[in-house]
Amino acid sequence: MTGRAARGRRATAAALVALLAALIVAGALGSVRIPPADVVKILLNRLGADFPATWPRTWEAILWDVRFPRVAMGALVGMGLSVAGAAYQGLFRNPLADPSVIGASAGSSLGAAVAIAFLEGVALLPGAWRLGPVPLFAFCGGVAAVLLVFRLATAGRQTSTVSLLLAGMVVSTIAGSLVSLIMYLTDSQARDAIVFWLMGGLSGANWWKVAWLLPYLAAGLGILLWHGRELNAFLLGEEAALSMGVDVERLKRRILGAGSLLTAAAVAFCGIISFVGLIVPHLVRLLAGPDHRWLLPASAVTGALVLVAADTVARSLPWFSELPVGLVMSLVGGPVFLVILRRQLLPRP
Repeated sequence: MTGRAARGRRATAAALVALLAALIVAGALGSVRIPPADVVKILLNRLGADFPATWPRTWEAILWDVRFPRVAMGALVGMGLSVAGAAYQGLFRNPLADPSVIGASAGSSLGAAVAIAFLEGVALLPGAWRLGPVPLFAFCGGVAAVLLVFRLATAGRQTSTVSLLLAGMVVSTIAGSLVSLIMYLTDSQARDAIVFWLMGGLSGANWWKVAWLLPYLAAGLGILLWHGRELNAFLLGEEAALSMGVDVERLKRRILGAGSLLTAAAVAFCGIISFVGLIVPHLVRLLAGPDHRWLLPASAVTGALVLVAADTVARSLPWFSELPVGLVMSLVGGPVFLVILRRQLLPRP
């Protein structure tokens, strides 16, 4: 095993251990405190163990109907945003790239605003798979925005990364303006709902939403993890990657398509959660190095850890009933990124 591989494995293993601890703590904390030992026993009983039930039945309901779906949603969303951010930073060779860079988040926001303002309360699927219009419209809005950016940035068979960034900025600005217009024209109740959605949160998580989200994240993560070695070639530039036998244009489409799928799916169910896809890849590079074969899986585990921890803090602060996790990530992520920027990106005197 090379030193780089050993470093990546150690970072991933450490993040996995920390994630397991965070999952237990997230299950234990809340308005009803559950001892961590009982959280572990209840979880193991669900997996086939046979510990005697010395705890109230309500604790099992709290864990399986309220807390664990939320934890699972947070872990999946953290994985998706972090891996998308790491892949985009490698593809664009830009340390400031994040999952929203080509318009997926802005398009999802516009789709969600339209659904909240005009279609709230409409059920699109019956029964256990009941789906309101907000997640569907948000997902479709994110995908549509990315397709528009691709269309604007593609000339013939070539897609310039600079053009993608510029087109993404323009589309995001237009989508943001349309969201503001909808908020201006709609009533105060819908306006408040749009603002709350834009803050990002996991409060509405349940198992069927996790089931809806899982296949999109599995597909996007699988594609990005598969192309880790080719992303390494991009660090040397497109011409160097082409000389190494990488099909540059096809790789761009796959990476951007998979990253956009992850972003649109995450934002559709949880709203805008900033800084996860920007900060986590930088933190992981400090531990695992720049090799995308290890950077991507380590970012997935670390992203899950960061978002689960942030959501646990958001719903456990004693002076608030519950803060949106997107707000917590923005308040904490900004200063953390400034520290990383100072230590890693700015030249030292």
